[in-house]
Amino acid sequence: MSINCEILDLRAFLSVVELESFHRAADALNLSQPAVSNALARLRDATGGAMALIGALERHRELQGHERMARLSKLGTIDLRVDYLRPGRGRTFTAHAVPLRSGNKVAVVRSELHSDDGTLVAVGTGTYLCG
Repeated sequence: MSINCEILDLRAFLSVVELESFHRAADALNLSQPAVSNALARLRDATGGAMALIGALERHRELQGHERMARLSKLGTIDLRVDYLRPGRGRTFTAHAVPLRSGNKVAVVRSELHSDDGTLVAVGTGTYLCG
């Protein structure tokens, strides 16, 4: 499964990580600080949405292709909350996502972002309409 992410969103993420600051990343990219925050929110939404989609695919695997696609086309974000716990330092980061609830209509996914030394950098919870 692939996730479409805008290059600007990925550049914003890398700049925040490398410069250890939203403000410095915004200056380096010639963007406003809210624009950098929004870019990172889009990335989190894409990864949480992917987990909800995987759960919905699993739940609807008995349906015919066109019926399954009709259900999956209704996938959307209801709520997304992220808590940044500390600056992300390091060269690589690992995201883990776990579906907390995967019902007929709503999925809830919890995500964690760890730096390369295992430090927990951020946690998030996304609620998605999935059917």
